[in-house]
Amino acid sequence: MSSIAFEQVFKRYGEVDAVKELNLACAAGEMLALLGPSGCGKSTTLKMAAGIESVTEGEIFFGDKPVSRLAPGERNIAMVFEDYALYPNMTVWENVGFPLKVRGVAGQPASERIGEVLQLLGLRQMADQKVRGLSGGAMQRVSIGRALVRDPEVILFDEPLSHLDADQKVQLRAEIKRLQKLRQVTSILVTHDQTEAIAMADRVAVMNHGVLQQVGAPQDLYERPANLFVANFIGEPPMNLMKAGWAGNRIVGEGWEVTLGTARRARLPDGAIVAGIRPEHVTLRPPDRAGDAKGVITYREPRGDADVFTVALGAGSGAGGTLVAEIAGPSAWRAGDRVSLGLDVDRLLVFDAVSEKNLEVAP
Repeated sequence: MSSIAFEQVFKRYGEVDAVKELNLACAAGEMLALLGPSGCGKSTTLKMAAGIESVTEGEIFFGDKPVSRLAPGERNIAMVFEDYALYPNMTVWENVGFPLKVRGVAGQPASERIGEVLQLLGLRQMADQKVRGLSGGAMQRVSIGRALVRDPEVILFDEPLSHLDADQKVQLRAEIKRLQKLRQVTSILVTHDQTEAIAMADRVAVMNHGVLQQVGAPQDLYERPANLFVANFIGEPPMNLMKAGWAGNRIVGEGWEVTLGTARRARLPDGAIVAGIRPEHVTLRPPDRAGDAKGVITYREPRGDADVFTVALGAGSGAGGTLVAEIAGPSAWRAGDRVSLGLDVDRLLVFDAVSEKNLEVAP
């Protein structure tokens, strides 16, 4: 078990910076998720840790040991890929044991380690089956077993659940998390799926255009996003982000306004801002009730235990803007209903319109 640290790491392809000045640490025994859209640099970062891609500048450490100039085979890592990368004509037992075979581990020591891993993964009963006949979930468990059997310092997961259907994803998320904590193996998970990252990782590192945007516990990213990108990327439905300005202690936008407490307002600078509020922190009220905005529901999306509404603000008054609200469902509200909206001012976030930084989060 080893920690991993990226120190001032760059990766360039010609004049393009795929990863820029990355400073990031994964503690020993931790699972760290690299999260972001396609092209954000997360897979390149994983490949540099694996040694598949070289580092242009900077250094990667496993513990106190610099590894940037070591070949992949010298780093004692294991990888779990989205496409399983198994040998279809081999049995489950043979696939799991293959890393031991190529390292010259045989006989009773190999059998004991393979058997232990199969037991951990619930694969004992299918040990003699060819993997080509297994479900996607079972094949990925075999792939994980092949990674664990080597007792590596680090396991790198590259979109391990992308090819699985919804119920298999839920089961395997829990299984990977259980095994990772049981073995206390340092792990990095690359994913574009925020649900996957939040469910499995101890901390999440959000990347965009090769730059680390924020790293923290999932709840920290949700409650205290460092900038507009993180605010918009984390959360489903996405956060409402609305241009606004100041009028004394009030924040005024298109068809809505809220009043901040005097002490909070005093901590915030003047200037153009973007206000952010999550749909679940918006309430719908009858149109004759007091609220922070008035509007008309233009769309209702029922989700079983919740309803998500798109509301056109200030309808009929010439004001513009829309707001998304999520409330417990099923509800009686329908498209076309006029409503009054309440915004939870204590959960409202304030971002600088130019720098896009959260004005209430320390840099």
